[in-house]
Amino acid sequence: MRDLNFPKFQFRFKNSENKLFIFDDIRKKYVYLTPEEWVRQHVVHYLILVKGYPKSYINVEKVVKINNMNKRYDVVVFNPKGEIFLLVECKEPNVPITQKVFDQIARYNSNLNAQFLMVTNGLNHYYCKLDYENKNYQFLTDLP
Repeated sequence: MRDLNFPKFQFRFKNSENKLFIFDDIRKKYVYLTPEEWVRQHVVHYLILVKGYPKSYINVEKVVKINNMNKRYDVVVFNPKGEIFLLVECKEPNVPITQKVFDQIARYNSNLNAQFLMVTNGLNHYYCKLDYENKNYQFLTDLP
């Protein structure tokens, strides 16, 4: 897998039937290593090891119902009250971050109401803080 725009992290891998798997510390199991999963695992390690968010506050790849359809978000971080603090959308590195990606995370967030959003393809990261009261958002240079 290619280098991403994150610090270097230690990961656990295993091969099974000529397929490579990576250990997900949140789901507590090995998952098939796709380019998007490579980005997702970097995000999770970044949130835990760099930003200091507790593992117990993080969920990965859970179902959210959007317009009566089941979708899966990539990563959420909860605050101590159990509210969604951060919603993350991960794309594989060769997928450019376009308006379509921002539209996707906005649709997911219409049900989740996160305080912060992060969109990344592992190379480019975008962060924003949502202000529901004034119905606007502000792009940030990093997460709090």
